Amino acid sequence: MIYDYIIVGGGSAGSVLANRLSARSSNKVLVCEAGQDTPPGNEPPEIRDSYSGTAYFDPRFHWTELKVHTQVVSHNNPHENRPPLRKYEQARVLGGGSSINGQMANRGAPTDYAEWVERGAEGWGWDAVLPYFKKVERDLDFDDAWHGKDGRIPVRRIPVEHWTRHAQAVGEACKQAGMKFLPDQNGEFVDGYFPVTHSNAAEQRVSAAMGYLDATTRKRPNLTISTNTQVKSLIFDGTRCVGVTATVNGADQEFRGREIILSSGAIHSPAHLLRAGIGPVGHLRDMGIEVVSALPGVGQRLMDHPSIALSSFIRPKARMNEHTRRHIQVGIRYSSDLPGIPKSDMFVAVVSKSAWHAVGEQIASLLTFINRTYSETGQVKLATRDWRAEPIVEFNLLSDTRDLDRLKQGFRKMAALQMMEPLKAVTDNPFPASYSERVRKIGVVNAKNKFLTSVIAKFLDGPAALRKYMIEKYVVEGFTFEQVMSDDEALEAFVRQAAIGVWHASCTCRMGRADDPMAVTDISGRVRGVQGLRVVDASIFPIVPCANTNFPTLMTAEKISDAILAGN
Repeated sequence: MIYDYIIVGGGSAGSVLANRLSARSSNKVLVCEAGQDTPPGNEPPEIRDSYSGTAYFDPRFHWTELKVHTQVVSHNNPHENRPPLRKYEQARVLGGGSSINGQMANRGAPTDYAEWVERGAEGWGWDAVLPYFKKVERDLDFDDAWHGKDGRIPVRRIPVEHWTRHAQAVGEACKQAGMKFLPDQNGEFVDGYFPVTHSNAAEQRVSAAMGYLDATTRKRPNLTISTNTQVKSLIFDGTRCVGVTATVNGADQEFRGREIILSSGAIHSPAHLLRAGIGPVGHLRDMGIEVVSALPGVGQRLMDHPSIALSSFIRPKARMNEHTRRHIQVGIRYSSDLPGIPKSDMFVAVVSKSAWHAVGEQIASLLTFINRTYSETGQVKLATRDWRAEPIVEFNLLSDTRDLDRLKQGFRKMAALQMMEPLKAVTDNPFPASYSERVRKIGVVNAKNKFLTSVIAKFLDGPAALRKYMIEKYVVEGFTFEQVMSDDEALEAFVRQAAIGVWHASCTCRMGRADDPMAVTDISGRVRGVQGLRVVDASIFPIVPCANTNFPTLMTAEKISDAILAGN
């Protein structure tokens, strides 16, 4: 069989494309997803859970061998003071990131999409993308010009009266600090604090796979969803992509199609292109790969949102309550006011439970990340031609000093909030937190960690002196709160060491103008220099928007689906 469309990756973008393209009955559509299925009504309970921590830290749903550099790598002395590799929890399951993420459903700033247009993505300004954001969602709280009511992804907010006492204390501190309360985060894009928007209904996650690949959609005879199917290579006839080779449940198989669409994310989509001979000539020749299309932008300018956390012990009565398992109930958007940077460039996710285990229930975090980041020197490149090997991923966070400066400023701003009376009443022992290897290992869902954290939690709930000792000895890594607040050099060292992305990898196959040598795709996702091949996922973003990337990815797939169906 020759398919009309073969979609490589059944994540957020792939789920949208599969639904929309197969809605036309004459289109034969195949989805190849490396991970497991999430059958309607029989999704793994960890994925359907309104609390995301169980799925997020479950290796069954990850590319378990993927590791990345987050700090700047010196290419003059690549082995000298080389920063450590970190595991990167990239989803490997139908629905992709939407099946394991924090379910935060935000869009970004109108200024983001104005910049997309400035960088060559004509037709992607705010007025053009807003209808597609509305098409994605079924807003359960608001019915106005900003929101959709008929989309496949429900959107809701936790009402203030149902917030934990910790989240309410943050809200009260924000109010006392003069911040504006915004009932709707996805209304006017201005500074303030607000109930965060969630892709969630009736206290259950609704992933892209749940929303777009529901039971009715799966009954379409022209749609085939092949899970446990890892694409090994793209097949070319000259410069036309005509199919893929894949391993399906361990057996090799070949699929042919009129158009191939890569929707494998900003790390694996460029890796597919590079292995196919599409990318920077020098790197391809180093790998011994024949050049099919010389595109220097493939894998380049990788972006994410750099972040740091100020954590604290939550007193028992301020912890999670019976109203919801959503652990991020309130968000803060503010302006750094650095020269030349758009307003509302900073974001804080108020985390009232930091992990699935017993200690996680006792730790809150003010997770500050840079919404409008300027660090765009990251890259994805091949380590080897072998399709089984993960690529080399270098995020190079904080390569722009504006990002470093704003994280330092953000930590101080959150420290001031933390020391206000509302938060002092419900928390104790603030400390600068790191997502270190030790934290990651204890976050893996298993019986050993469940037992270990239950023991530690009992000590933390004990006398204040014992709790202080336990936090300083077993939780704090390298820097104390007093150090970073009194010593600017210590604060900068902490930020450089602890800054990580927030799993919003983007921009490695950017769309742009035909005369832009670094543009990889056109405004409809078509890969330059070849035929029959598109990329549709967060890798084609010209810049990462001021938002968690799931909804911008869904919007992008909706918009390009329309373009494909219109023959563009």
